[in-house]
Amino acid sequence: MLVKLESETYPDTYFAGAYWGPRKEPPEECARRTAGFLNFLAECDPFLAHWYKPARSRKDARKHPLMPPDMPTLAEMFRRGVNREKGGPVFEDLGFGFWFDNGGASRDCAALRIHCGGYAEAVSNSCFLSLPSQGANAERIFTPSVLTDVTRSMALAWEPNWAVAMSRTHRDLDDKDGKADVWLGWVTYLSSRLGKVPPLPAPVRIEPVEDRGTLIILTPERFTVANPEHIALARRVRELLARAGLMQSASP
Repeated sequence: MLVKLESETYPDTYFAGAYWGPRKEPPEECARRTAGFLNFLAECDPFLAHWYKPARSRKDARKHPLMPPDMPTLAEMFRRGVNREKGGPVFEDLGFGFWFDNGGASRDCAALRIHCGGYAEAVSNSCFLSLPSQGANAERIFTPSVLTDVTRSMALAWEPNWAVAMSRTHRDLDDKDGKADVWLGWVTYLSSRLGKVPPLPAPVRIEPVEDRGTLIILTPERFTVANPEHIALARRVRELLARAGLMQSASP
């Protein structure tokens, strides 16, 4: 889908991301959380049930599946993703990271980029899921039910301060300066650490995630910046959440 925004044309593609502050965790704990998340994703949609180790080519990657998750393999991948100066010491407080994908074609691919275990001051840990941009898999995934399940999976696996599923076009419109502490997407998760979610206007739906936080689903149909009612609703909800002090990130 293409939308017109400020005289330029942008592809309305979607992603999901979970974000949290400094949290000291070893590679083994990062691997445990990753394994749990991959298992959750497999239940969200069949397209998100296959993942492969990074390789020089997609053909080679398919020889090294990550499903079912193997803890020693995942832990070793995090260890290899440690931050260090070339030939120098390891910066343990900056955490560990790596990326991998599900072996799909360029526009029909899902990819994960994870940064975990960082505990330096002001460090940001995250799990970023890039979703396919076109095709049958994208059409099936870009629904409130699947994206709600994906966001809930992020909340359960990573225990983030916040998580979101949204279009990149909406993110760029809502956060033009790149300074927002928390994005408000089609589906947003806010940890209970941030505060209590106030009543929100219809058609917004609110769902608890155990005792950890709250999911906010803006619309029952696909959210798009091409619909001015969607943009007005998002701005109203952001205003209400900001008044409640919920649009600022917090320490874990």
